Amino acid sequence: MGEQSVQPRTRRGPALAVVAAGALLVCCAVLPWAGLEARSDILGGGVASDIRGIDDAFGLYTLIAGLAALACGLAGVLTRPRLAALAAVPGGVAVVVLVLFLTQGNGLRDRISVQLGDWLSIAPVIRGGWFGAMACALAVVVLAIVALLRRA
Repeated sequence: MGEQSVQPRTRRGPALAVVAAGALLVCCAVLPWAGLEARSDILGGGVASDIRGIDDAFGLYTLIAGLAALACGLAGVLTRPRLAALAAVPGGVAVVVLVLFLTQGNGLRDRISVQLGDWLSIAPVIRGGWFGAMACALAVVVLAIVALLRRA
């Protein structure tokens, strides 16, 4: 009797993990993904301008993919755990969209880089939100595959 009560929880573990990764992906979509940073070593300071994920169309696509992964994970928790495996599709889409943000979007492509010795340095930077979103998107894909491979 005790064995039966433990087994369903462990079967739903990967689905719960997909829910968590999808929720974190949604949160990472509103964090800063890229920016333009100007520094002066002579003045001892700098300024930065950030772009949040949702400030760009690719960030909105990532937000939607995170919501879809979250929904797939919830479906796996509430009904059949293997339904969480469907989250691999929005997770994979989010990975592609995040790469496109850097290569084709308003992320870093349109930014210039200027180096004038110690006087002034202007460079595009990738912020932690983008790395967090990429980690969450990859986690969604991996956890969705784990949910598929777990024995029902």
